[in-house]
Amino acid sequence: MLKMSLLAIFLNIIFIPQYQKIRSEGNNFFKVFLNNEYVGSVGKQTDVDQLLVEARREVASASDAFVFLEASVSTEGSEVMFGETDSEDSVRQNMVNCLEKSMHEGLKPAYTVKIGGFTVNLATLDDVKSVLQAAVDKYDLEHEYTVSLEKDHARELNALTASIVPIEDSKEEDTTGTLTGAGFERLCDESEMGVENIQEVKSFSDFDYGLLSLSFDNSIEIVDAYLSEGQLESVDAAIDSITASQDKNVVYEVQSGDTLSGISMATDIPMEKIIALNDAIEDENSMIRVGQEIIITNPEPPLSINRVEQEYIEEDYDAEVIYIDNDEWYTTDRVTRQEPSAGHRNIVAQINYFNDKEVSREVIKEQVLLEAVPKIVERGTKVPPTYIKPISGGRLSSTFGRRNAPTRGASSNHQGVDWAIAKGSSVMASSGGKVTKAGWAKGYGYVVYIQHPDGKETRYGHLSKVLVSVGQTVRQGDKIALSGNSGVSTGPHLHFEIRVNGTAVNPLKYLN
Repeated sequence: MLKMSLLAIFLNIIFIPQYQKIRSEGNNFFKVFLNNEYVGSVGKQTDVDQLLVEARREVASASDAFVFLEASVSTEGSEVMFGETDSEDSVRQNMVNCLEKSMHEGLKPAYTVKIGGFTVNLATLDDVKSVLQAAVDKYDLEHEYTVSLEKDHARELNALTASIVPIEDSKEEDTTGTLTGAGFERLCDESEMGVENIQEVKSFSDFDYGLLSLSFDNSIEIVDAYLSEGQLESVDAAIDSITASQDKNVVYEVQSGDTLSGISMATDIPMEKIIALNDAIEDENSMIRVGQEIIITNPEPPLSINRVEQEYIEEDYDAEVIYIDNDEWYTTDRVTRQEPSAGHRNIVAQINYFNDKEVSREVIKEQVLLEAVPKIVERGTKVPPTYIKPISGGRLSSTFGRRNAPTRGASSNHQGVDWAIAKGSSVMASSGGKVTKAGWAKGYGYVVYIQHPDGKETRYGHLSKVLVSVGQTVRQGDKIALSGNSGVSTGPHLHFEIRVNGTAVNPLKYLN
């Protein structure tokens, strides 16, 4: 029995090698776990790292994408007399299966295009060119221009930029080293000739009409990136996103003669939107001043195109307004001395466009068929006086215009505004001028009237004390009286009027 047992052990050792011999060197049997999943058993700790490297390589080679694999390996070692290990192929395949289950979405080589603060991610450089070319083709109907991608030498790191060049001879240079090609060459030639020479030498049929030049208005940056499939945009979606107009806030400076309604019509922005964008504008009746800055929206696409076109135009035209300056008048005063009349002409013009908007034009050749009559305007040059609130503080107690229940003896049509204020408070001249009345005026009580150089008159009523006299010249802010409760009045307050050509107007619309 003993002999048979020894023989069986001997045969197992020889013919079944996956059983480990008893050793006294420590752990000789290792259970392997990958991402907490059992993948097999090995006889050496060093086998685990090599098998993992091979498994990772096999998973990565199966995809063109740049992949991330979670690989957290742990082992449980023990010293055994006999232990059944798995083959290396079996352990490696189990590792492959486990890694594939934990594999993150693949990251592919791609390109990020930055246009100002706008970015779009595309799969290939061909996609990048296709998207940018679509913005060009919107205006290049004859397909004379193409997008060129080149290294951005202004950046130290590897990056590309984009420009628009003529398709023919886009990279060739002439003997002087300048770029040649369709529109650019025509533009240079005609610029060198000068407008007068062109008008003398060329007839209308001699001109080449159409597109002269195209350029991107924005700086464009193109950089390498590794991105997931979900982060990439299709070419069609990217074209839509870079060519669709988006509202951008811009500042408009109010010019002489501007009104809120006029600005709304000129910019095609609803009045309520302009009011909402500007805290200083309360409603459509709010006053605006020359030089005031107003926020308006301007719809523009993320990628804008500048272009120059040469066009033949038959048009009615207006002559430039002729101004006659009058140093005795204020800038608010102007009189039309001659009414205009439109003329008619044929022209060749080089027109500069920003996207679809014309920004400037230069007339290259002109044939006037009917001379325009200019508008002649006489205008003032003196800056008109300003008006300030005549008291510090106070509570607005009565507004300008009709009132339902006035004090007995007072008018139901209020000619000014009232501020309730303590008796004896300082009253100041709203603007500089000459005192024309200083004393008692029936229902107004004690008053001061001041005539101003721009033809307006200010009145201050219900005073307790007058501090100026008729004929006296005062400056804006000079102390002229003390507030009171004289005349027909229900309590201490200041009554204040502004009159234009003798007619009372709402003072609040004139105060700065």
